[in-house]
Amino acid sequence: MTEHRAVPTVTPDRILALDALRGFAVLGILIMNVQSFAMPMSAYLNPTAFGSLDGADWWIWVASHVFADRKFISIFSMLFGAGLLLFAEHASARGGAPVRLHYRRMAWLFVFGMVHSYLLWYGDILVSYAVCGMLVFLFRRRSPCTLLITGLLVMSVGSGLYLFFGWSMRFWPPEALRDLLTQTWQPSPETIAQEVAIYRGGWLAQMEHRVPQTFFMQVQFLLMYELWRAGGLMLVGMALYRWGVLTGQRSAAFYRGLVATGLLVGLPLASYGVWRNVAAGWDIRYSFFFGPQWNYWAGLLVALGYCGVAMLACRSSALASATGRLAAVGRMAFTNYLLQTVICTTLFYGHGFGLYGRVPRTGQALIVLAIWAALLIASPIWLRHFHFGPLEWLWRALTYGTPPPFRRTAA
Repeated sequence: MTEHRAVPTVTPDRILALDALRGFAVLGILIMNVQSFAMPMSAYLNPTAFGSLDGADWWIWVASHVFADRKFISIFSMLFGAGLLLFAEHASARGGAPVRLHYRRMAWLFVFGMVHSYLLWYGDILVSYAVCGMLVFLFRRRSPCTLLITGLLVMSVGSGLYLFFGWSMRFWPPEALRDLLTQTWQPSPETIAQEVAIYRGGWLAQMEHRVPQTFFMQVQFLLMYELWRAGGLMLVGMALYRWGVLTGQRSAAFYRGLVATGLLVGLPLASYGVWRNVAAGWDIRYSFFFGPQWNYWAGLLVALGYCGVAMLACRSSALASATGRLAAVGRMAFTNYLLQTVICTTLFYGHGFGLYGRVPRTGQALIVLAIWAALLIASPIWLRHFHFGPLEWLWRALTYGTPPPFRRTAA
């Protein structure tokens, strides 16, 4: 009997809506990630912990929180879940073993994530996605309704854990609350100065902070939060893919309904969360565990609204050029995600230009716009000459054990 072995295709079937939405998401996550690259990590959780919140800097933070925080990463997570189903379908159609190929693919993603996180940036999502991808794949044969309900329930676990820990703070020993306050939420000027000095130093010096922070993110934070939120969103994305929501197959009225949900429910909910945190004076007893809950769920609603906007845009001939560029960015999402890290660590860390802690939020926004422009210009040019982004090609080669052609042949 002849054994059929799946091989990576040179020009895999692409779904424009999926690629454009993925490009939209990978650009959008930089709005939040740049804060982790440019400032001490506490400033990501608590905007009063470091830097100015006056004038334009305040409005930049509000806009990033309301319109970006948890929104684009939610889209990215849902698309990752959709991608798991799409990968399995393609592998089966080519005569391969989708289960074996999937777990090999996730194992290599885990390796990429470990290299990324320990050598470059503790905020990596690849390790979390690899772990979640191994688990949610077990649900791939479930009905869309089951996937959606299970995904929302899994997300609820993460929300419930945060609420439980927030409720339990009244019983914490004073030293435990003090440690959380001084180490994570509102570090002392001396602690902030030490972190700034570390990241303005050389690459080896940065390991003092990056290694323990990465370990925390991949163990405690993964188990308490990311496993539930990212895993739940992947299941939701699998359901939406099965229903044709993420591939542009639903009606325009349906997508307009998604947009209205994001605008009329999600954005006000996120805005209310900001108001509650400000009213609480960013007190750790409210704002650390309870405060994020508004945005936890608003993030999903706004993300669905953004999906609706993207699907409607993909149907517009007037926007064909813009969606085509977004799709090119999305086809190279893996490469572009890691390229954002390379660019930002070079700009902000001491082995590059050493701007860590020196760029206010307004300046960070300008850097984001510049990187967006660069990726939107470079990605289509790259794909005119190559079938894949460099890391997409490498990931495929490692997954299938056979490197696909890389450079396009001249017509």
